[in-house]
Formats: sequence, structure tokens, C-alpha cells
Amino acid sequence: MDPNQADLERLMLFEHARITAEANYNKNPNDADNLTRWGGALLELSQFGGITESKQMIRDAVSKLEEALVIHPRKHDALWCLGNAFTSHAFLTLDISDAQVYFDKASECFQKAVDESPGNELYIKSLEATAKAPEMHMELHKHGGFQQAMAGGSATTKAEHSKKAVSSDLKYDICGWIILVVGIVSWVAMAKSNVPPTPR
Repeated sequence: MDPNQADLERLMLFEHARITAEANYNKNPNDADNLTRWGGALLELSQFGGITESKQMIRDAVSKLEEALVIHPRKHDALWCLGNAFTSHAFLTLDISDAQVYFDKASECFQKAVDESPGNELYIKSLEATAKAPEMHMELHKHGGFQQAMAGGSATTKAEHSKKAVSSDLKYDICGWIILVVGIVSWVAMAKSNVPPTPR
């Protein structure tokens, strides 16, 4: 399958999930599962825009996930998804001290998710990865390689091109990890929402 076609299908899938969650919210604003699905869909959709658009979409996702946690404070999948949103926002933040605030919030969310669901390997791996995230952030943003990669800028020398390629590869590794994790949570949440009711 053409990568562009796969991206388009993912975009359509998560846009549909966002629209469905918004419609469900209008019917029942106190459904924490729906708010979690909505936040997850917004987080997935944030991967398709530029930095400014992505940050806004992530802020919207955070808002929905925090709303879900007001309703159900110990909801581990919402905590985990919120941790991913903070991690995504951190990687889109240039200044490491500003990004560290988001990494700390992400770590706190992942720890709470692990506390609520101690055997969940995905949550444990996310918590472990967050400890390494600031180092990855510095590597990504070294010499502006991440900003150039996001903006599609061109390098003028072989050395600059090599640094950009390394930064770009690392960016795609990180984004891929985030997309995979959020995709799994979104898929599980959608699967749960489509389970037929138990007979009485």
C-alpha cells in the first residue's frame, strides 16, 4: 500500500473517531470512555499538521483527557494517553527547560497509570521511555535539525544534510512510537465501545 494512502486512511479513521466522540459527548458529556477516545483521536490527528496546528490539537486532546479524569480520576487508559499527549507536546517544544515541564507531567501520568494497572507492560515501557525522553529531545533539537525536518528545509552541505537525516530518522522513530502507542489505546477503546451489551 502506498504510504500516502495509508496516511490518508489513518487520517480518515481518526477524524471519524473524533466526529463520533464529539456527537456522543453532546448526548452524554459525563462519559469518561468517550472523552478518552476523543482525546486519543485528537492526539492521533495532531501527527498530521504543522508544529502550531499539532500543538493546538494536543492541547485539545489534553483538555478532553483531563475532563475524563475529572469524571473518573483513576482511569488508567486516560492517564496513559494524557502522558503521551504531554510527551508529544514536549517534543514539539524547542526549549529543553520548557519541554522538561511536559516530560515531568508525562512521567507523573505514566506512573499513575502503572499504579492503577501494575501489570500493564505498555504503561511500564512508556514510563521507562519517558526517563530517556529529555536526552532524545536534545538530540532531536541539536542544531535545529528537528525544526528543519518539520519545516521541510534543505541543508546546504553534506555535514548539515547528515545531521538533518539523523534528526529526521530520530523524529520518525519517536513519532512512530507515539503513534503506535496511541493507536493501540485508540483501537482498544473503540473495540470496547463496540462490544454488544450482555443479555439480561
